[in-house]
Amino acid sequence: MQLISIFLDILLPVFMLVAIGALAGPRLQLEARTLSKLSYYVLVPAFIFHIFSSAEIEGALAVRMASYIIAVTLVGVAVSYGVARLLGAGPQLVAAYVLVAAFGNVGNFGLPVIRFKLGEEALLAASFYFLIANTFGFVVGVMAATWQQGNNRWSAVWKAFSTPGVAAVVPAFLVNWLDLPLPLFVDRSIGLMAEALIPMMLLTLGIQLAAMGRPAIGRHVVAISLVRLLAGPLIAVLLAAVWGLSGIARDAGIIQASMPAAVLTSLIALEHDLLPDFVTTVVLFSTLASALTLTLVLALI
Repeated sequence: MQLISIFLDILLPVFMLVAIGALAGPRLQLEARTLSKLSYYVLVPAFIFHIFSSAEIEGALAVRMASYIIAVTLVGVAVSYGVARLLGAGPQLVAAYVLVAAFGNVGNFGLPVIRFKLGEEALLAASFYFLIANTFGFVVGVMAATWQQGNNRWSAVWKAFSTPGVAAVVPAFLVNWLDLPLPLFVDRSIGLMAEALIPMMLLTLGIQLAAMGRPAIGRHVVAISLVRLLAGPLIAVLLAAVWGLSGIARDAGIIQASMPAAVLTSLIALEHDLLPDFVTTVVLFSTLASALTLTLVLALI
């Protein structure tokens, strides 16, 4: 009964918005790229600013949380690399494994799932992990995607740290540290945009998944999906003890590490010609499979 309750009360509302996006997108001829850009350039910065401009987080804890989620990502990448080599994957496929392992869907899925499971007070921790994991995952993912091409891989570092969501942290912390009052109309406008982020991201995810078509599931798709969905939370549990994390900081980190592959991995793979069909299939398969795995993870934490 507990598993059924977790699925119905926590995961089903998330999947329902994804399903609505998947059904409405093709019928209304909605373009996922337009909605993604709106979220990426407008709603995400507003959300990050809204959370961090009034956040109260201890500096030492923030450092531990940041190093923790980076360590979880790195160990996950190492495990995925080992699995890929064990299964005889070629260089491009190994790079695709690393890309998927580095980039979980900590935004579209992670934020609403943590909100429903742990409550509104957990959004700060969830957003902090989202910020760090997205930035670090982007760097590792783009470097993996360009490894075989001899491109300037270090440009990924600049791209990651210049993204709108990361850039919004600086003014947010200035307002926070200096205790600067915002005009009421500005504060309310930012708050309204921040509240729009999660439903917009879920609807957009559904539109993106609907456009992917029917996947061809092979052993490599299943293998890397299991690394993301099962090895990820196991690694997070073990490292949380090493890092001495507890409470919301621990639970939010474990949930974020349990997320399926991010849709952005498909865009990176397409941009750098890194087996885009395979990566897209992993995104779709891991998202559907996460209905089961996330239910188990949420029941155990």
